[in-house]
Amino acid sequence: MHVNLVNPTTNQVKQTKVGFSWTTFFFGFWPALFRGDWLWFFVQLAIEVFVGIFTFGIGAAISSIVFSFIYNKIYINELLSKGYKATDTSDEQILVSHGFITNNHHTATPTN
Repeated sequence: MHVNLVNPTTNQVKQTKVGFSWTTFFFGFWPALFRGDWLWFFVQLAIEVFVGIFTFGIGAAISSIVFSFIYNKIYINELLSKGYKATDTSDEQILVSHGFITNNHHTATPTN
């Protein structure tokens, strides 16, 4: 399931998956880099390198698995904190149903 978020100031739209991140599972820290999420790119990279060195790479794989479950949630919360809003009511309902926003928090921007 995907959700579209728009920055009301710049009108930049970002589409992101809600739930498990298969790209993080398979590619580790690279999806954060391609999304331009510099903070979490460096956090994941540092963890994977540090843990991987001492465990012959097994710790890096485990780190990717853990981040697969939490990274999309972190990314969506980061976008919402930067002012991004749901593009329409269906995206808003997805955010409500997954606990990102409350039901009385109307974030959808009207479409023309």
